[in-house]
Amino acid sequence: MSADAIDLLAPGLVADPHPALHALRARDPVHWSARHQAWLVSRHDDVSAAFRDPRLSNDRVGSIFGASERDTVEARILSHWMEFQDPPRHTRLRALVSKAFTPRVVESLRPRVIELVDELLGDIAATPRCDLVAAFAHPLPASVIAEMLGVPAEDRVLFRGWSDDILGLVFGSGGSERFERARKGFAELDAYFRALLEARRSAPRDDLLTALVAAEERGDALSRDEIVGTCVLLLFGGHETTTNLLASSVWLLDRHPAERERLRREPALLASAIEELLRFEGPSKMMVREVRAPLTLRERRLEPGQRVFLLQCAANRDPEIFADPDRLDLARRPNPHLGFGFGVHYCLGAPLARLEAQVAIAALLARFPGLRVLEEAPSWRPTLLSRGLAKLAVDAGSPTRP
Repeated sequence: MSADAIDLLAPGLVADPHPALHALRARDPVHWSARHQAWLVSRHDDVSAAFRDPRLSNDRVGSIFGASERDTVEARILSHWMEFQDPPRHTRLRALVSKAFTPRVVESLRPRVIELVDELLGDIAATPRCDLVAAFAHPLPASVIAEMLGVPAEDRVLFRGWSDDILGLVFGSGGSERFERARKGFAELDAYFRALLEARRSAPRDDLLTALVAAEERGDALSRDEIVGTCVLLLFGGHETTTNLLASSVWLLDRHPAERERLRREPALLASAIEELLRFEGPSKMMVREVRAPLTLRERRLEPGQRVFLLQCAANRDPEIFADPDRLDLARRPNPHLGFGFGVHYCLGAPLARLEAQVAIAALLARFPGLRVLEEAPSWRPTLLSRGLAKLAVDAGSPTRP
């Protein structure tokens, strides 16, 4: 396949993008894609440098929506996501939320994560043939972030549908119907969180939503729209990435039984194993930036207004950085993967995602040593930015004692 023929949403590349990206990285690491109308940047050093380059902006909501769409609910919510902001606005929004995601606060959540994992594994023991995404990989992180925000337990079932509705617009999947589904999902999320905010004003609780309301009332320059946008971002980003990480990790360990057995024999490898799973098939396939000022990268001239795709999935298998990059090595050190991004937009929820993955994978392997994936070619979601399984049929087998 020629570089000009690369379509990142083609079925073959959705199923396995790595052979095409290996060839692209070797032949044309800063490649203009006429199909995607974007620069494809694929080498690790270029991607990591680009994450820190202020000439490449994350403030790109205006380029997502046409002039007639910029006053819509979805445009308003996305315009208040810190993910789509540059400093200093990004710095202010992140500072108001970051205290809830420090390593110390996240570690305090470990007992509750363990409790949730045990509950979900108990359900799997009763129905060992299941879709692991629906039964485990989604409900665990969704429950954790919903509890942090203060979403009532009875409402959490609503968020899977809303998340699916907005996923296509946020992560860039094909299909003309994605805007209508996204518009509906964003409108319902907006109404839901505005009602919940009013409830917290009259009856504060010990949750993140109350903390955001208190910040607004202290005059921290946090508007109502910013609170709603932040809540939607945290709810969506707080579970979507970890859901993908958990499901792909189980799939990878099934495909690499020697490494799975190695991890079972050597539980001290757990932390490095999660980092390698993030590198090898991480949930973030790429991040998008927009050129704000002219720059030259590997003799290519990037002009203002052009889009740049920072291909983390290609950078994370760069042979200049990683020895034998297509080999899964759960003890790999060092492992400077870019799975959570780099620089000021490094994933705020990375400590929580790591904790959830470590607890979940360790417990799953211990409780169901005979777990096996039932499909040779699982279904990957056809999205530009993320890498996640739509479902993963498994037979968990007989459980050991909890």
